[in-house]
Amino acid sequence: MKKRIKKIAIIHDWLVVYAGAEKVLEELVAIYPDADLFSIVDFIPADQRQFIANKSVTTSFIQKLPFAKTKYRNYLPLMPLAIEQFDLSDYDLVISSSHAVAKSVITGPDQLHVSYVHSPIRYAWDLQHQYLKETGLDKGLKGWLTRYLLHRIRKWDVGTSNRVDKLIANSNFIKRRIEKVYRRESTVIYPPVSVDDFLLCEEKEDFFLTASRMVPYKKMDLIIQAFKLMPDKKLKIIGNGPDFNKLKKLAENCSNIELLGYQPFKELKYNMQKARAFVFAAEEDFGIIPVEAQACGTPVIAYGKGGVLDTVIDGKTGILFDEQTPESLQLAVEKFMATEFVCKDIRAHACCFSQQVFRTKFADYVALEYERFVEA
Repeated sequence: MKKRIKKIAIIHDWLVVYAGAEKVLEELVAIYPDADLFSIVDFIPADQRQFIANKSVTTSFIQKLPFAKTKYRNYLPLMPLAIEQFDLSDYDLVISSSHAVAKSVITGPDQLHVSYVHSPIRYAWDLQHQYLKETGLDKGLKGWLTRYLLHRIRKWDVGTSNRVDKLIANSNFIKRRIEKVYRRESTVIYPPVSVDDFLLCEEKEDFFLTASRMVPYKKMDLIIQAFKLMPDKKLKIIGNGPDFNKLKKLAENCSNIELLGYQPFKELKYNMQKARAFVFAAEEDFGIIPVEAQACGTPVIAYGKGGVLDTVIDGKTGILFDEQTPESLQLAVEKFMATEFVCKDIRAHACCFSQQVFRTKFADYVALEYERFVEA
């Protein structure tokens, strides 16, 4: 007979926007509607809280510090202390959704702690040098202080990984990162993708599409440079961000490249459905948008590292390229043009990453591990 889990706590790093990690949180709340929520800060407006079922959230002391609403990341040095102050002693099961510090909450020997890891702290580990360069902290006294802080964060992050009973990785890429950083085994459960929001379309038009927030690691400049080498191939770009003007200048005088800026979901979906292929050049931990494109029956041309190795089947649902260079992408487009794809098969593959699949796999995994835990 299965033992009922009486009290459940869900820990999230911080609540400031509705993005990929918050979509996972939304599903966790749907699976465990009676769970209590905890987060370092919570600045989600009252009219946007449906994804957490309008629940109240227990926050840390950082919530009340000056400028926390916009500068919460500046309080990173205080987050280890903040996350450890949550009193979770009354809960049978603790679930953390962690890409920074949530996994490091303190639990007792009679509590099962399962952590869904989006990534170990990216800017403290393999993205440290990129983070320092992009924030202008790679030189001078501030740079050395930041490096020392990240050194301390790494030591704390590794030490507190042992507080988690069971680790779940959001992709095989993150599974390997967890093994490298924490020397721990983990189970892969892919994050939920709203595939039902995207409809199959088998009638494609003669253009390629990319869509993303315009920041350096998304490599939108690489995609533009590649299509400058292919003036007979039309590229549409949807998105906005800090690099928009730089990318607009890069695409000047290129009649085959169209920057559409921010577009509402309806327009994004329409272009995803009609594109010959969706182009993706970033190295992501998982990458939701390539799955959304495949849900439309649209093949994906992607850089073959990171989470896309789990979501794109080379030669069947898309084409993978080996190097983040315009020339490598150009070769992938040529290979794409010589390959036949079946839109229905691409859509069927995307459905393996649906919200319902996530709910079933996550709930079954936790139920089994909890049974084992209480019987031990």
